Amino acid sequence: MADSLKVRLAEVHDRITLAAARSGRKHDSVRLMAVTKGFPLAVVQEAIGAGLTLLGENRVQEAEQKFTGLTGVWELHLIGHLQRNKARAASGLFACVQSIDKLETARALARCSAERGKTVDILIELNTSGEESKSGYRGTEPMLRDLELIAGLPGLRLRGLMTVGPLAAGPDRIHGAFAALREAFVESGRRLGLAHFDTLSMGMSGDYEIAAEEGATMVRLGTALFGERGVV
Repeated sequence: MADSLKVRLAEVHDRITLAAARSGRKHDSVRLMAVTKGFPLAVVQEAIGAGLTLLGENRVQEAEQKFTGLTGVWELHLIGHLQRNKARAASGLFACVQSIDKLETARALARCSAERGKTVDILIELNTSGEESKSGYRGTEPMLRDLELIAGLPGLRLRGLMTVGPLAAGPDRIHGAFAALREAFVESGRRLGLAHFDTLSMGMSGDYEIAAEEGATMVRLGTALFGERGVV
C-alpha cells in the first residue's frame, strides 16, 4: 500500500499543479484532503505516515471508531451530512464540519461546541448541481439569508462554502456547478467581510482537476489516493 500511495499522491500533486496553473494559480493554493471513509484504520495510519494530515470522514460513528485514541498529527473534517442528534459527538471529534445546510443544524452544533469551550470551523454546503439526492442549500439566496445569523453563532467559525459536483455529468456541467459555488463564495465574502472566510471546498476523485481550475482551495480525494474501497 505504501508504494502505491506514494505513486498516486505524486500523480495527484502533478495534476493539481497543472490544473491550478491553467487558471493562473499556484499549486499550493489548493489543499489536499484524504477522504478515509470506508477505509480501515490501517489506511488512515498509512495516510498520516505519508504526510496526509488533512482527513475527511462522512459519518460521525465511523469516525469515532477510527479516530478516538488515534495518535499522531492530523486534522479531521466531517464531509457528510450532519444529523442534529450527532452534533454533540461531532463537536468533540471534528476540527471542521463542511456540510452545514440548515440554520437549525448550525445552532445545534454551536450549542454543543460552546458547552465544550471550543470553536469548530464550519463550511456551508450549497447544492449547485440541482440533484435531489444531494444535501445542501437549494439555491444561493436561501443560503445568503442564513449566513449572517450563522456567522454570529458562538462556538463556530464560518470558513467558507462546500459543494459536491454533479454525478455522471460532462465537463461543461461540472465546470458550471463549480463556477456557481465560486461566485456564491465571492458574494458571501463580500457581504460578510470576514477575514477567515477563505475556504472553497469542491472537487473529488473524478473532478478535482476541474475544481482546481475553477478556484477550489480544497479538494477531497479518496479513490484517487487509495484505490477502490474494499480493494486495498
